[in-house]
Amino acid sequence: MKPGLRALTVGFLAAFLIATAGTGIALHMVTLGTIARLVDRRIENVSAIVGRDPRATVVLARIAALSQRRDTGDIGFLLADAHGRRLGGNIDVRRRFAPGYAEVRSRDRIAGLSAGRAYTRRIGGDLTLTTIAETEPFDGYRAARLRIYLFGFGSIVLIVLGGLVVFAVTIARRFAETRCTVDAIVAGDMRRRVPVIGTDDEFDRHAIAFNRMLDQIAGLMDGLRNVSNDVAHDLRTPLARLRARLAAIATRSDDADIAAAIEDCDRILAMFAAMLRIAEVEAGLRVAGFVPFDLAVVASDVCEALAPVAEDGDRTLRWRLGNPLPMRGDPRLVEQMLVNAIENALRHTPPGTTIWVEGMATGDRAVLAVRDDGPGIPADQHALVLRRFGRLEASRNRPGHGLGLPLVAAIVRLHGGTLALEDGEPGLTLRLAFPA
Repeated sequence: MKPGLRALTVGFLAAFLIATAGTGIALHMVTLGTIARLVDRRIENVSAIVGRDPRATVVLARIAALSQRRDTGDIGFLLADAHGRRLGGNIDVRRRFAPGYAEVRSRDRIAGLSAGRAYTRRIGGDLTLTTIAETEPFDGYRAARLRIYLFGFGSIVLIVLGGLVVFAVTIARRFAETRCTVDAIVAGDMRRRVPVIGTDDEFDRHAIAFNRMLDQIAGLMDGLRNVSNDVAHDLRTPLARLRARLAAIATRSDDADIAAAIEDCDRILAMFAAMLRIAEVEAGLRVAGFVPFDLAVVASDVCEALAPVAEDGDRTLRWRLGNPLPMRGDPRLVEQMLVNAIENALRHTPPGTTIWVEGMATGDRAVLAVRDDGPGIPADQHALVLRRFGRLEASRNRPGHGLGLPLVAAIVRLHGGTLALEDGEPGLTLRLAFPA
């Protein structure tokens, strides 16, 4: 699974913070280690000079001489006997240092020294010489150096965090614009485009390319829609005339073939009417007339009107729509949508089938479910029946033109809703959800 933008941003930020903190700590430790090694080398060399002659008087004389010199005046010396008693030097240390190198801290209470290094060794004649030098040029230098590191690396972290915030806000805003455009197009507004700011950056070039693709798709869809609409318009009039002539002939004859021809004309005219209706809905021409209404009331009226039709076909229509389902839209279109959904169930289920219409409020959605206990539709055929002229029967011998559910889907999209086909186990469930 590929990581998303948020995961990549968090991962980059975590890696950067770890790298920055690691670099700061490493630099701090390396600096301390380098200073300690240089001081150790210095006090070891000075200790060798002072302890060349292990006689106490000579050592104390050299300590006095080095204490007066400019380059060694900051070094402390302590000469002690085998029992640790102080014999002389320019400092006084309360604790006894073990042979070798050691850290010196402010708790050792050496005047003028807050941090340093000590080198202790035996110089002969049971004498022990301790040499001490500072590792900080002034008091509180380590804390000041730590503050410098924190300020320097902290500034880098703040700059990167600020950049990431600006980057994230910019990305989120431009992605939101693209997402809103996609949502508007899915809802039926094919004229919506991604805003182009005019900065000629990558986002603008992406928006221009995206809009150019939408223009091409819209042009192709308009061409297909115009062809089907023109065919429907051009053929509807001559078919209506043909039906009128057949009806006139039928008044003078009771020929069954003429009656069958009239029924065929009615089916073709109904198909063309459905095609034009879908085109009107998909064009979004009815959005300006949207008003608030109760979906439960409209659904109840439709169910009451179709219940006798279902009974005539030896089917049962039941509904449960007690609670209000407020929504905004075109009540007449929603009524036609429900009629198509219920008639689809009546037409494609065997006698004895029961159809239920139920309403419910789910969060901020008004939901209608039209379900039956008929044979249902295989899951891999759901997309087919929502397509124009899509029919499960390849031979197309049964009545119908495959435009009922596509009209339902077009009306649902116009209202910003969703249509889902679900397996009713048995039967089929059409779940229609609209913004409340």
